[in-house]
Amino acid sequence: MTIQEFYAAVGGDYDEVIGRLRKEERVTRFARLFLEDPSYGQLVDSMREQNTDEAFRAAHTLKGVCQNLSFTRLYEAAYEITETLRCGDLEKAKLQMTPVQEAYQVIIEALDKIEA
Repeated sequence: MTIQEFYAAVGGDYDEVIGRLRKEERVTRFARLFLEDPSYGQLVDSMREQNTDEAFRAAHTLKGVCQNLSFTRLYEAAYEITETLRCGDLEKAKLQMTPVQEAYQVIIEALDKIEA
């Protein structure tokens, strides 16, 4: 899978990210570095622990990372849960975890398929 095919598969915006990072190799490198970002795991853990403040911070970080990488689908899901957690509504945020988890899983699975 090419990096452009990856972006199409995950609901991302390749044109936006290439405009920002300028080189396909750089886009690929930063996309792969997403695997090392701890914010999704922190969000899951914080939600399980019902720690609204930590969940907010993790969701906010995840949102920013996804915006920078133009992972649009995950960014939008992270944005929604961030705003809900900003208001302190943990119960509503729990319902919003499904789209976050689904979009995250699509990215993780597709990252393994990017050509070297």
